[in-house]
Amino acid sequence: MPISGWACCVAELWSAGGELRCKWRRLTSILCGSMILASCQEGPLDPHGPIGQAERVILYDATAIMLAVVIPVILLTLLFAWWFRAGNRRATYRPEWEYAGRIELIIWAIPALVILFLGGIAWISSHELDPPKPLQSATPPLDVEVVSLDWRWLFIYPRERIATVNYLVIPADVPVHFRLTSTSVMNSFFIPQLGSQIYTMPGTTTQLNLQADKPGTYSGLSAQFSGPGFSDMRFSLHVESAAGFATWIAHTRAQGRALNGTTFEELARPTRAGGELTYGSVADDPFQSVVAGRMTTHWSIKEAL
Repeated sequence: MPISGWACCVAELWSAGGELRCKWRRLTSILCGSMILASCQEGPLDPHGPIGQAERVILYDATAIMLAVVIPVILLTLLFAWWFRAGNRRATYRPEWEYAGRIELIIWAIPALVILFLGGIAWISSHELDPPKPLQSATPPLDVEVVSLDWRWLFIYPRERIATVNYLVIPADVPVHFRLTSTSVMNSFFIPQLGSQIYTMPGTTTQLNLQADKPGTYSGLSAQFSGPGFSDMRFSLHVESAAGFATWIAHTRAQGRALNGTTFEELARPTRAGGELTYGSVADDPFQSVVAGRMTTHWSIKEAL
């Protein structure tokens, strides 16, 4: 084959290889973009309530403020490395240089402004999004009492006189006022798509106000290590319409199982990956009894291992 023929073959193969590389680059870009977008679902970056949306704005604002420092630092590092390379004869080497007032002002002023802005955001948001602060709404809030057990969640509806385990049902566009406590160790109650997490502690009552904007199913979890079963200490939040929530209340009340001292003792026994339970009636007020220390678990954690 003539040399020109070999050259043509090499050129064609190189061109085909270039097209293949471009396709792989495009495919890789699409896959990476899809993974990034998928990671934003079912988490704090995909909120479905006013508290979660406000916290996402705070996260974006804080990220933008910090990027105002990070990006220039990265660019200037690359610029300095390029300018002061060994082959650049125009770069001036000044080993005796040690101080410049303007540079020092810039170096210290920018971090000071960043701290000022981040501190201002934290100060304002900590008061506006204070967990016990009621949400502004024309609809009265729904009261829910939460008890963290080893290792599952007990939800009590004091006005409706019903209770659930490892799942929670609330109406959409209605504020929910949570009162939380624990039977034994400290836990952290967290619904990522609705907003703030709050700790549950024995003998102590904490408060949290959240709201869901639209019907759906959201995940909740314990964000605090509390023993060998904490990784399975999850629950489901079902957000229904007003009519759907009323129907669920009526259906739950029709169930005969009652939450009393005996059933509570069964719940208090350490259980790993426990299922969902429903109680159609609540005889007494177990939440206040747990806070007062009158209803606590007598079981050993070792029995759940």
